[in-house]
Amino acid sequence: MSAGWRPIGGVDLSRVRVARLEAHHAVEWLARAARAFVPPRPDDSHTNLGWDDALDGFVTHPLTADLRLALRVSHLTLVLTGANAPQSFALDGRTDADARRWLGERFGAHGLDARALDAQAPYEIPARAAAGGAYDVAGLADALSDLAAWFANAERSLGRVREQMSARGLAPSRLRTWPHHFDMATLILLETGSAEHARSVNAGLSPGDEHYEEPYFYVSPYPYPDPQKLSPLPAPGHWHTRGFTAAVAPATRILAAADRQAASEGFLDAAVAAARAALG
Repeated sequence: MSAGWRPIGGVDLSRVRVARLEAHHAVEWLARAARAFVPPRPDDSHTNLGWDDALDGFVTHPLTADLRLALRVSHLTLVLTGANAPQSFALDGRTDADARRWLGERFGAHGLDARALDAQAPYEIPARAAAGGAYDVAGLADALSDLAAWFANAERSLGRVREQMSARGLAPSRLRTWPHHFDMATLILLETGSAEHARSVNAGLSPGDEHYEEPYFYVSPYPYPDPQKLSPLPAPGHWHTRGFTAAVAPATRILAAADRQAASEGFLDAAVAAARAALG
């Protein structure tokens, strides 16, 4: 049974979108650090991130034996954790150049070559409103708090999906957030083989993207089945079949539910079952 959800304040979703872009750029510092200092893996999973509820944010895989970099989402604060007391750097009013300078000094003090942070990312992400300028936290405090709540709640409800799939003898992947699309997900393989070719179900939360400019839960079967094989979904979900196939429950419809957690988890349960059934 998943723990209770955090309250979501119901901030205008257009402001949550702005907060998401600020946080997406901030979290790229964690991805940079991981690419620089974590042993690489072919699927780029060395750069994916865990959610730390106590920290209220994301954290990297270990960069050294005891060093990790984290981002506290609600305050957009970088946190370097290790054997010593955590060191933090609030991004409010600061630029990426300021963050690079701070990280360079801290990593250098741990014997790491901070020049590795400057490697080009293998992908592009959407631009911030103030591209290259200072981060705005004070003006987005409530929206960042809601964004953090969406991720924290997803960690609870998607963790519940993982537990259910494990109880059925499947082996879902760890629940991780991928810095490219900034989505939190677990992959459920339905057969042996590589993740690229095996039948699978991917269950996750996107904080918003070019398809939906708001947070949304999704459950995507692979390979994409014939839409005629997709079972109807309970509210707040629907099937998205343009460009990709996934069961989707957008924030607008979740927030309208009397019990947001129950509605979301009911959707996830039905969507996972429908995706598995459609794949045969």
